[in-house]
Amino acid sequence: MSKGKRYDDAAARFDRQQLHTPAEAIDLVKSLATAKFDETIELAVRLGVDPRRADQIVRGSLALPSGTGRTLRVAVFASGEAAAEARAAGAEVVGADDLVARIEKEGFLGFDVAIATPDLMAQVGRLGRLLGPRGLMPNPKTGTVTTDVGRAVTEFQGGRVEYRTDRVGNVHVPIGKASFTRQQLLDNYRAVIDELIRVKPAAAKGRYVRSVTLSSTMGPGIPIDPAKARVTDEELAVPA
Repeated sequence: MSKGKRYDDAAARFDRQQLHTPAEAIDLVKSLATAKFDETIELAVRLGVDPRRADQIVRGSLALPSGTGRTLRVAVFASGEAAAEARAAGAEVVGADDLVARIEKEGFLGFDVAIATPDLMAQVGRLGRLLGPRGLMPNPKTGTVTTDVGRAVTEFQGGRVEYRTDRVGNVHVPIGKASFTRQQLLDNYRAVIDELIRVKPAAAKGRYVRSVTLSSTMGPGIPIDPAKARVTDEELAVPA
């Protein structure tokens, strides 16, 4: 089924079966991102894990060296000094019981990341049905349950992203915008790949990185050779 003329035209401009190096894929995805808006570049990695097993779930967060190209709306569940710290750091929404009630009763979800202090997690836990399916539930593993809310707000607004395997073992992470330079995208790409390899579960058996794909918001997926998924020093040294 056709996904649209722009998508079809882009897909016809390269061999969908050919595997690329990271640098080649970045150059290609940038050239195919021709929409009138600044398309997001997304990295999708299929991992050799069984997400049904708790010891094989891959989850965490990392700061992208070049940022994401967008400013995230951050909500913070905190009170007292921590709430003041969150507001000073630039959080859009800050509250405690009142914020929990607003989400519970009004269905308010006008934020991209939720951060909470540990003392409020008992109340925030009531929101699991609303926040969980949207990937908004604060979690210590992703750095969103913390006493240092000021730093967390700054990091997420500056380019920290969360990652987690879906039900079939895929991880999707935005690594920037089409307007980014090759160097910026390579730096972000390498940070994500290195992080996923670093957190490989001990229980994972066989080939760990099964497939790697880059795509823009409106464009087709460009396959990267999983055997060459890590960025080499030579690739980084090639001028854009």
